[in-house]
Amino acid sequence: MNSSVKIFAGTGSQQLAEKIAKSFGAKLGKVNIQKFSDGEIQPVFLESIRGDYVFLVQSTYAPAENIMELLLMIDAAKRASAQKIVAVLPYYGYSRQDRKDKPRVAIGSKLLATLLEAAGANRVITMDLHAPQIQAFFEIPVDHLDSSAIFIPYIESLKLTNLCFAAPDVGSTNRVRELASFFNAPMVICDKHRKRANEIASMVVIGDVTGKDVVLIDDICDTGGTLAKSAGLLIEKGATSVRAFCTHPVLSGKAYENIENSVLKELVVCDTIPLKSNTAKIKVISVADLFAIAIRNAAENKSITSLFVHSQIKR
Repeated sequence: MNSSVKIFAGTGSQQLAEKIAKSFGAKLGKVNIQKFSDGEIQPVFLESIRGDYVFLVQSTYAPAENIMELLLMIDAAKRASAQKIVAVLPYYGYSRQDRKDKPRVAIGSKLLATLLEAAGANRVITMDLHAPQIQAFFEIPVDHLDSSAIFIPYIESLKLTNLCFAAPDVGSTNRVRELASFFNAPMVICDKHRKRANEIASMVVIGDVTGKDVVLIDDICDTGGTLAKSAGLLIEKGATSVRAFCTHPVLSGKAYENIENSVLKELVVCDTIPLKSNTAKIKVISVADLFAIAIRNAAENKSITSLFVHSQIKR
């Protein structure tokens, strides 16, 4: 590498950034996120980054200050003469707002892409966007990592004898189909209809789950309502067991209660967002090693294809 690689953390991803830096083999860079009494944010790098390859780790989950903090860190790095600035967003917040699905609404994921570029980011590394097409909102390179790289070994370790994959909604179909194909297993779809956001009006199962050990796959678990309802319906339709794998544990509202009271055997999530509390049903798998490899390959101008193409994952 021609320039030094330095990894810094935003306050929203401090623990994950520490794991990434350790896996990468470097110490986490020193930055002080100052706050005025009114809440205004001012990040200050406490070491020189002139000419360096700077990676800023920050998931943009609520509150919105996480986004503002990241934008200010990018701006500070640009003004400190960093050679390249890479925004590492393990969770890309506002990704559910990826289109105009009703009149007079914002496209939040496009706005965030514009803000990241305007602030001075040269590249983005993220994981499991709600819609892969969001990459097209950027005019800079986007490395879109896939949680399958860490979910697949865990699913294999379960040694489920009658494995079946399920999509909790039609939007998850492609993601689930790829995993089902990898395991040469059948898949079903839980088709839902919403009255409004976070409220399901009705749901039906498309496919046969009788006697199956079902694995639900989704990118985001927000209130947990969809997963709980899907799991219950699958058991009613004859499934032997139901587990869920979700990349981003947003877990808002009554999510922990919904998951704990559901028929799910377990909910497996990544540490792209820190959990607010612990429960026996939720298992966390770290994405740190995956992001560390992606950062190293980006800095060394190497391909990251092997990190997210299922056929190239070592089984």
